[in-house]
Amino acid sequence: MKFAIPLAEGKLTAHFGHCQEFAIIEVENNRIKNKEILIPPPHEPGVLPRWLHEQGANVIIAGGMGQRAIDLFNQNSITVITGAPSLEPETLVTSYLDNTLAVGDNVCNHDGDVCNH
Repeated sequence: MKFAIPLAEGKLTAHFGHCQEFAIIEVENNRIKNKEILIPPPHEPGVLPRWLHEQGANVIIAGGMGQRAIDLFNQNSITVITGAPSLEPETLVTSYLDNTLAVGDNVCNHDGDVCNH
């Protein structure tokens, strides 16, 4: 299983579509096996779902995301978790695996194509 987490300064960022890097964390037997930091391609509608699918991501942990983006990720067989706090990616993944990840509201809870923070 692979998790994708949008980062800013080493922690989850709410600005999903415009983040400068992603942590890709590989999990095996409920333990973190590997972590990579990748630079995403330029942001355009539909690019990140395809790119993260190509990276093998199964789950995205995000602060917020527009509904259209969530639908595109779901079409690429990627589960989206929104409302996560701005923490280090390893902490988020470990909490998810332990079923202790506290999530709040999707900070992009609207029907628009773009999340305007």
